[in-house]
Amino acid sequence: MAESEKLESQIAKSDYKILIVDDVVSNVLLLKILLSNEKYQVVTANCGNMCIEQAKNEKPDLILLDVMMPDISGFDAAQILKKTPETAHIPIIFLTALNNPSDLVHGFQVGASDFLTKPFNKEELVVRVFHQIKLVAAQRIIEKQNAELRATISNRDKMYSVIAHDLRSPMASIRMVLNLVAASTSPELVGQELCDLLDKANKESEDVHDLLDNLLKWTKSQTGRLNVVLQDLDLNDIIPGVVDIFEVIAQTKNITLNYQGSEQPVVVTADNDMLKTVVRNFMSNAIKFSPEGGSVEIMLHTEGDYAKVSVRDHGVGIEPERLSSIFNKGETTYGTGGEEGSGLGLQLCLDFARKNGGDCMVESTLGEGSTFSVLVPLKK
Repeated sequence: MAESEKLESQIAKSDYKILIVDDVVSNVLLLKILLSNEKYQVVTANCGNMCIEQAKNEKPDLILLDVMMPDISGFDAAQILKKTPETAHIPIIFLTALNNPSDLVHGFQVGASDFLTKPFNKEELVVRVFHQIKLVAAQRIIEKQNAELRATISNRDKMYSVIAHDLRSPMASIRMVLNLVAASTSPELVGQELCDLLDKANKESEDVHDLLDNLLKWTKSQTGRLNVVLQDLDLNDIIPGVVDIFEVIAQTKNITLNYQGSEQPVVVTADNDMLKTVVRNFMSNAIKFSPEGGSVEIMLHTEGDYAKVSVRDHGVGIEPERLSSIFNKGETTYGTGGEEGSGLGLQLCLDFARKNGGDCMVESTLGEGSTFSVLVPLKK
């Protein structure tokens, strides 16, 4: 069964209300009989002003509106209806003896969905009315599905937030214990195999904690519960601290971190936590995708009205076809040491950068490495 036929079979005409507007009583009675026989609900009005009042009170699904009336014309009444938020969505079929092209054009300009020329054919009337009702029914289905989709997305984001929040604290404790154990053991004490397992568990606990932290921030951002707190920041004071956090992590792969700061103050207006989150994600990825014994450069400079923080690695690089979507397309990736990534971090980076009036970008050559950068507006 075609979709249109399926929709027609689902329409209960008795659920739909039609407002008939005509100053000629006989026309109103004829239309009322025809449409009542089709099982529609019918209400009537005998002038333009009464049409406007009835449309607000009865909230019809369709209006059959005569053009020539003694108080205000159907065209004028339609203009008022379309400018009123509570009636603007109601489709209008004009009933008119006018057949001048300019009149038809004017009717569509003021909001007509269709025209019926007097004297009208009964079968044509029924078909044109049902066509408009089908459009109304389709719109209702779309609105219902959109509401259900919004509710599903809202529930999903709430679930993600609860999961991330409830797991982050115990994961932080596990990470701290593993950090201490990994730092205080050696192959001589526990054997090479157990030492390697502890080192692997320590790295994975870091990854899981970062994922949960990103997930919590992302869901808060998506649900509007993460506020942007703008303040003036000198990046010369901010970025070195982020680099220092990754020194120990970089040492586990014998990776050298090289920070190239600015000799001049680089003052931006941004959210401190969001900016640090972006740079942390860039650095975490750079270390993840760098080979053992490699290096990562962190560069700070200005570019026009923006400060630019770039993180460059000399690792595996990114395929050209992935570059355009890498900040939007979440997917699992693997580092040079088998480290697993979720793809969520880069989506979060772009979201945070744009919330601060900036942007993210990437340059990469497959097999040679990648440079991820964030632009942040300089203080004006």
